[in-house]
Amino acid sequence: MTDSPASLAALEARVRHDLLTLNWRARPWLPPRTHAGQPVVDVLIIGAGQAGLAASMALAQQGIAAVLLDRAPRDHEGPWATTARMDTLRSPKELTGPALGVPSLTFRAWFEAQWGAAAWEALDKIPRLQWMDYLRWYRRVTEADVRNEHEVLAVHPRTNGLVEVDVRSPVGAATWWARRVVLATGRDGLGGPQIPPFMDGLPPAARGRLWAHSSDVFDYRTLAGKRVGVVGMGSSAMDSAGTALECGAASVDLIARRAAMPTVNKSKGSGVPGLTQGHHGLPDAWKWRIRHYINATQVPPPRGSTLRVSRHTHAHFHFGCAVQQVAQVGDALHVATSQGTFAFDFLVLATGFAIDWAQKPEFAPFAHQVRLWGERHVPAPGEEDRELFDSPDLGPTFEFREKTPGACPGLAHIHCFCYPAALSHGTVSGDIPAISDGARRLASGIAGLLYAEDVEHHFAALQAYAEPELLGDEWTPADTAQRILPPT
Repeated sequence: MTDSPASLAALEARVRHDLLTLNWRARPWLPPRTHAGQPVVDVLIIGAGQAGLAASMALAQQGIAAVLLDRAPRDHEGPWATTARMDTLRSPKELTGPALGVPSLTFRAWFEAQWGAAAWEALDKIPRLQWMDYLRWYRRVTEADVRNEHEVLAVHPRTNGLVEVDVRSPVGAATWWARRVVLATGRDGLGGPQIPPFMDGLPPAARGRLWAHSSDVFDYRTLAGKRVGVVGMGSSAMDSAGTALECGAASVDLIARRAAMPTVNKSKGSGVPGLTQGHHGLPDAWKWRIRHYINATQVPPPRGSTLRVSRHTHAHFHFGCAVQQVAQVGDALHVATSQGTFAFDFLVLATGFAIDWAQKPEFAPFAHQVRLWGERHVPAPGEEDRELFDSPDLGPTFEFREKTPGACPGLAHIHCFCYPAALSHGTVSGDIPAISDGARRLASGIAGLLYAEDVEHHFAALQAYAEPELLGDEWTPADTAQRILPPT
């Protein structure tokens, strides 16, 4: 390719041709179903971010049409244009993300079609909002069936092989029926922000006025001229601190319990194809040991994100400051730590996410039935880990398993294709590096499960199949007596 930008329209024509030559949208083969007079969706995906889009595209390759529900307005699915605050993605630009092995679907192809090869070579990391633009394009060219502003209120696994999903949309409330439901609900897929106990003494009204979690939708421009504290020293902490500083904060103090900043991203060291493909088959002890080691060593923030903060003279990094209590004093917060008390006009908690079913009331109908890893595996001494304990114990197609066998027969029709699947399957259900691998695993597994459920139908179709290969005029029967030896 030359350095002259190619046409995006030409790339889209290439995508169409690639998908045609790959026979990507395979012939539909599932028998249509109805229930209570309503059509049954074969696969209903909750969430239309990059994981949901990749899952939908992988299912299309298997001849399975999916419908995606997302509560966000169109073009605002996922965190990229809402709560994410990094300047650029943390992943290397060369990673192919949800392209599923189709070169014309990669970010690089999309980028070069508009700005050329020279601009690609000059690019360091992918700008966050540009990645969102790419996902919007990906949705359009893959013809994903996304229903925006559709909020899922409740998910009910039923004993008839279907899942009932209560949904609210701009046109009102409705009940959807699906054979399989995929939860592509992101980093906080089975919970939400982790709010430490030291915040318990603050009134509910203080949230948004005096403090916020780093994942909250919040206008950082309101922090201009304020003393801002950030609890945490990871990637989200740097993103929040950098945004506050760029929005005119008078000062930003980052407070960390850890004694020193980690400098090595151990999770990068695990990113080999063998682990991507083999993690699910490892013995329980190895799965736990690997994931716990990555959690315990902690992932450092990217160098660029850290420099974004440290270039400001009024940014301050504090280590060995375990937060003990946060109290409201007038219009400020006093944050007591192991090294003394800070006074802030606003506090940002960059404290990560928790698997906490209470924060996902839509899953309440089945949450108490899900088997957790803490009920499956007893870790070695020193490897105790709350996140891993709370992680769901998933089957080979990301399906939930019952805590008590037989207590919730339809539970296995719900598939957890979001971050909490990491202990069971590795990081293949949300992060950019291996999202295509996870989507293919999910789609091929669902195809097999649906076939097994309908095996009687497919066998009857096999028996009834009568399209002739030969019409009977392709040959003339020989006179065998003229071709054999005479009898002796």
